Amino acid sequence: MDELDLLKQDWKKQDANLPNIKAKEIYPLLLKRSSSIVKWIFFISVAELALGVVLNLLLADHEFWQQVENIHLKNTTIVMYGLGYAISIFFIILFYKRYKAINVTDSASTLMKNILKTRKVVKYYIIYVLASSGIVSFVVFIFSLLYAEEFSGIRSNIDWAKAIAIGLVTTIIFLLVLWGIYTLIYGLLLRKLRANYKEIKRLEI
Repeated sequence: MDELDLLKQDWKKQDANLPNIKAKEIYPLLLKRSSSIVKWIFFISVAELALGVVLNLLLADHEFWQQVENIHLKNTTIVMYGLGYAISIFFIILFYKRYKAINVTDSASTLMKNILKTRKVVKYYIIYVLASSGIVSFVVFIFSLLYAEEFSGIRSNIDWAKAIAIGLVTTIIFLLVLWGIYTLIYGLLLRKLRANYKEIKRLEI
């Protein structure tokens, strides 16, 4: 239990006859907590990008690129890597700007607006990750069926309607797992921000 929770419990034991003082005392704590939450969102996004870079460097060896070239996706993969890094950096910059905006907020109304903007940016980021991951997974699956040597023996007998259905189901399952991970990581932080927003709105500072 942090300082803000202890302070709110103490107020509940009182008669609550000085709302303006209460608001002035609780606002800096809400500001501090909100700033800390957004800072964690920024740090996690940076760590996520760094992890992605490290994994790509470790996994993208000659054999990987040969396999990608075999299914005619080498140029597409290079473009997707570059685009993915650019978009990830763009979101990291947005997270940092949201952190700086909340950190220097001097009014409750502005803090509420910044919290809503931060939550919106995080949701857009999760949508981007899920959409891009789903598209890439499905495209790789289809091109593997079309060109990978592993499927050369059965390619002529493939029921494409069934294959596409299997690809879609597999992609959806993968996205559900990914969504669960992101909900666990970012959802907890977003719920805390939402709680701060409700508290500020209730106080009507």
